[in-house]
Amino acid sequence: MLYIPTLISVIEVLLVMVPVLMAVAYVTVAERKTMASMQRRLGPNSVGYYGLLQAFADALKLLLKEYVSPTQANLILFFLGPVITLIFSLLGYAVIPFGPGLAVSDYNLGILYMLAVSSLATYGILLAGWSANSKYAFLGSLRSTAQLISYELILSSAILLVIMLTGSLNLTVNIEAQRAIWFIFPLFPIFIIFFIGSVAETNRAPFDLAEAESELVSGFMTEHAAVVFVFFFLAEYASIVLICILTTILFLGGYLYDYLPFMSLLKYINLDFYLDYLSNKEVIVSDPIVEGLLYGLSLGFKSCIMIFVFIWVRASFPRIRFDQLMSFCWTVLLPIVIAFIVLVPCILYSFEIIPSNINLF
Repeated sequence: MLYIPTLISVIEVLLVMVPVLMAVAYVTVAERKTMASMQRRLGPNSVGYYGLLQAFADALKLLLKEYVSPTQANLILFFLGPVITLIFSLLGYAVIPFGPGLAVSDYNLGILYMLAVSSLATYGILLAGWSANSKYAFLGSLRSTAQLISYELILSSAILLVIMLTGSLNLTVNIEAQRAIWFIFPLFPIFIIFFIGSVAETNRAPFDLAEAESELVSGFMTEHAAVVFVFFFLAEYASIVLICILTTILFLGGYLYDYLPFMSLLKYINLDFYLDYLSNKEVIVSDPIVEGLLYGLSLGFKSCIMIFVFIWVRASFPRIRFDQLMSFCWTVLLPIVIAFIVLVPCILYSFEIIPSNINLF
């Protein structure tokens, strides 16, 4: 009987991790197809129907490749770095609420946990770049570490402004607080800053200076190939999916699909299907399984839109210089965020709407 809770925990983790890894695989295909369409190319179209099995073909190719390691490398840290990066990229999914109560762990300090886990992934990049005994990899890891530490300050400051409106570090509370209005509307400048910080935090173009091919061959993963490269590849795209889900939770209402202002607008203009919608909604959500599916589909649809914007940004903007990247963070974004950190509490205090969530134990 003692093994039953452990077995249930393992099943819960598998139910989250397997779809996440499948989503990561298909995000790579979606990125290649979307960028190909934007550049008037076909993209992957041979392996499987419309190239849908291309991700598995790439994974098989990399798994079967010969492993090569530098002779002067620290082999333990050389392999430990990619593993650390992948593990900490996947640990953040433990506190993601896919619906009310639908989370592996509905942790009261969920936002703090996600910030801590994403920060620890930096160590994997630093260890991998340093242990390879390559100047390109070492410079790439130093660039990446400086970039991640700098833009984590922007991300955490932007999240702080959301917490000021909800008064809680619990992700479910932050979602439920948006039933009246999504936070993207009152905090639209903060959403833009958070999105820019997210792109930089995931080492994506135009902020992919850590793996700038024109300067550093491939940055911190220059010496990594075969299976260990797969770990870095999965970690990067898992971080993209996670940061898009977090953006959806903090600014786009998360799993909520009944957007009250939109429904009120329909009622105001007296559209006939408004009453039909309400009556059908009552029938639909009476089944908890269907309601859970609707919550999950809502979160997935919004996250897909954010992932598409990530790909759109990569296909649209040229790569900037590293000094421009750092100066943009410290001299442009940080003063703006600090100004909002002063402004938002003043507005909340003036209207006497400072939230106070008190947990009674």
